[in-house]
Amino acid sequence: MKKITEELRYDGATIDQVHEMLADPAFREKVCDHQRVLRRTVTIDRTDAGTGAMEVRIDQVQETKGVPGFAKKVVGDETNIVQTESWSSKERGDVLVTIPGKPGEMKGTATLAEDAGGTTETVALEVKVGIPIVGGKLEGLIADMLSKALRAEHQVGRRWLSS
Repeated sequence: MKKITEELRYDGATIDQVHEMLADPAFREKVCDHQRVLRRTVTIDRTDAGTGAMEVRIDQVQETKGVPGFAKKVVGDETNIVQTESWSSKERGDVLVTIPGKPGEMKGTATLAEDAGGTTETVALEVKVGIPIVGGKLEGLIADMLSKALRAEHQVGRRWLSS
């Protein structure tokens, strides 16, 4: 199992602004565009607007160009990634990322914390791939890809909040 933690700082933004951004399908689609996702479906269901509770589902297909040969044998030329987030409040959501039909999952939490200077989103995930011999290599590769995806989301988010 591989663990990753990314802290995404949004200077000058309140927790409400960051949460609203994360709850906006147009923002999530911009992130997909930035990552050059081939196809995607973004669904956001605000289950309790008062508390910030919401269910987010991003079903996307990405090209596996540049993926090492050992991994490409497992995932193919394209890979379907399904990211679900269950936010119980504006401050905390459970995150699950799966690749349908492939062994393994990435799960953890996303938290928002506001201070005098802005809001920090902390995403902590564990990556587990149940394939003997190459599982550890795949976990490292997937962890790197997730970190890059989170940093891409952060770039788009900073632009989104400044406009």
